[in-house]
Amino acid sequence: MLRGDWAEPESPAAPQVAPEVWSADPNRVRFTRTPEAFLQRRRDEEEAKARAIEEESRRVAEAARLRAEEEARRIEEDARRMEEAKQAIARAMRSGKPDESEDGPRVRFSRTPDAVFQARSRARDPQPEPEAAPEPVAESMPHPAVEPAPAPVQTAAEPPAFSPFTAMGARFALQTGYAAPVRVAAAPAPFVTPPVEPAPVAAPEPTAATAEAPEAKPAKIRVRVKAAGQPAPEEPAAPKEPAAPKMIIVGKPAPTPRGGFLQRIDPLGEDYDPIEIDMLTEPPAPAFEESEDEVLEVNADALEKTLEDFGVRGDVLNAHPGPVVTLYEFEPAPGIKSSRVIGLADDIARSMSAVSARVAVVPGRNAIGIELPNPRRETVYLRELIASPDFSDSKHRLAIALGKTIGGEPVIVDLAKMPHLLVAGTTGSGKSVAINTMILSLLYKLKPQDCRLIMVDPKMLELSVYDGIPHLLTPVVTDPKKAVVALKWAVREMEDRYKKMSKLGVRNIDGFNARVTEATAKGEVITRTVQTGFDRETGEAIYEQEQMDLSTLPYIVVIVDEMADLMMVAGKEIEGAIQRLAQMARAAGIHLIMATQRPSVDVITGTIKANFPTRISFQVTSKIDSRTILGEMGAEQLLGQGDMLYMAGGGRIVRVHGPFVSDTEVERVVAHLKTQGAPEYLDGVTAEDDGDEEDAAPLPVGDEDGADLYDRAVAVVLRDKKCSTSYVQRRLQVGYNKAASLVERMEKEGVVGPANHAGKRQILMGGGVDRGAFDMED
Repeated sequence: MLRGDWAEPESPAAPQVAPEVWSADPNRVRFTRTPEAFLQRRRDEEEAKARAIEEESRRVAEAARLRAEEEARRIEEDARRMEEAKQAIARAMRSGKPDESEDGPRVRFSRTPDAVFQARSRARDPQPEPEAAPEPVAESMPHPAVEPAPAPVQTAAEPPAFSPFTAMGARFALQTGYAAPVRVAAAPAPFVTPPVEPAPVAAPEPTAATAEAPEAKPAKIRVRVKAAGQPAPEEPAAPKEPAAPKMIIVGKPAPTPRGGFLQRIDPLGEDYDPIEIDMLTEPPAPAFEESEDEVLEVNADALEKTLEDFGVRGDVLNAHPGPVVTLYEFEPAPGIKSSRVIGLADDIARSMSAVSARVAVVPGRNAIGIELPNPRRETVYLRELIASPDFSDSKHRLAIALGKTIGGEPVIVDLAKMPHLLVAGTTGSGKSVAINTMILSLLYKLKPQDCRLIMVDPKMLELSVYDGIPHLLTPVVTDPKKAVVALKWAVREMEDRYKKMSKLGVRNIDGFNARVTEATAKGEVITRTVQTGFDRETGEAIYEQEQMDLSTLPYIVVIVDEMADLMMVAGKEIEGAIQRLAQMARAAGIHLIMATQRPSVDVITGTIKANFPTRISFQVTSKIDSRTILGEMGAEQLLGQGDMLYMAGGGRIVRVHGPFVSDTEVERVVAHLKTQGAPEYLDGVTAEDDGDEEDAAPLPVGDEDGADLYDRAVAVVLRDKKCSTSYVQRRLQVGYNKAASLVERMEKEGVVGPANHAGKRQILMGGGVDRGAFDMED
């Protein structure tokens, strides 16, 4: 056998090892090698490593040379384009009208790290420049008609550049006069038109160099930078000379000016003072950190390394920083299951030194979203959402400002399309604050003629502040038993509205209001057939034509702050009433917002979940509670204080950061609404139903004649202030026909009035008035 060859332990050339050693240690290496062969192998490995290092050095040097040449060409080309852009900006300033490109009026700047270092060197050693007027920095200014050209193509040897626009890059762009315009898919910022509007000047056409500029490779991480909006500075009314060119620093929809109103046309034409936006706290100006982009890059690399340590290979493609969390889009390697990455949520949070981490699949993309909390959390204010065009210009019938997404976009939803909302979360998760923001959203958008509220607050703390506003149908209900009665009244109101809509042949409340408004404008009279009594001889029902009340029906929103307490008092009755309302009340314009802090199966039953397709979950304590609310895990990883998971009717879950509203803001809005007038309460909302009053024992019935029976019936009606055929039948324990005859006799003798469309009668004797006999409507 040759030296250096492998040998089996049994071969004579192999080392002499006792057989019992091999049997005792089966993992022991069973081969040997001579020292000369080992040294030769080490020399070969070192030579191969030296050749690899030399080849890598040549490749790096060649890549650096190509990168330097490409950067020099880029700087020269961008300087020329920047000069053309400044000239176009000056022409746009003289015209006073922006020329927006297809990507919007904003221009953002991007640089590679090498360009940043070159800009620093130029800033330290400035070159002499001709004297010129200083260029003021505009805080909100559109780019002119010059088409922004894409960045040049990077070489294959150059790694993708991570160069989003930051506050640091903006400062270098202003100092050095260099900026490379790139397209960024973002919402266009509003433009404040200067007061002077001279004759417009035609914008120049894109140059050939701009049109032929090569496209840039996508960066490893595309960070969507947050935009901070500030009001534009005032300019003189009649400037003698056009202002110097201005560059865009940041852009965002400008907030509503102080003292403005969010007005909406009142279809009834009544005088109503809208709520001022100044009653809400103005959010402070956002603060930017210069190292934010570098931190995102470091976190992306650390996230890739963490996943690789657990055997999950892939790349982080995008990073979306938001006010509370940052979303990293991770594209796993082929063959990696999503469930494997989702199961590493706790390990990712531990490795990234985060409080929690939520992992979910990004819908419609081959990526997995990993949400990590920001080191510094920003507060979302309700005023931002109320003043946004998404809310003020929305066509939603019951618009609710829900919050902001991970990226900072406002989330405005329509309660009329949900059509009901189930909210759950532990104590301190922001559930009650979210209820207040929903109520304020409705109050800012709708008038008392358009929306009425029924509030149930068993805790007697959260919603009692709204007592006395004109939008309420009844004072805030704090008694659980009266809450059951209020829900039953809502069921009866729903049935009555369906009867009215069926008479007009419409399908929903919007069609009914449109039909009634049209009939009122034309002077039409709409009648309906109602039962007024029974024929004395035949016993048949008597019907008459009654003129309908041509008034529009308002939306009714029932808000329950704590549903668990109601389920403990009257679980079956509550569940039945909620089921009927959730199944049928949408077309009648009645909507429910139910909240609970105990998301257990005895509170959120299967029947309630099936009829509430739209749900919101705040932070919960366990995965079981998250499954109870949403049907899947994830709510236990939330951060609290308004951090929520919003599940729309389709089942898609979106993470939303709810706005904050203080008690002082709520009190200011309520005080303003109370000055509009006293509320018009309906006594029937919390009044006991006829069938529920069993305290009066039935009078004994003997063999007395008809006169005595009639006297007893009159006594019962005058005592209880209630009159109906079924009520008299139940109290006197007589048949239906006998009770109907007694009621007809009382009507003829003037004891009670005729039956209305609901079958109830007014008590005319004894000075009593049957309040339940009227159909109380707005």
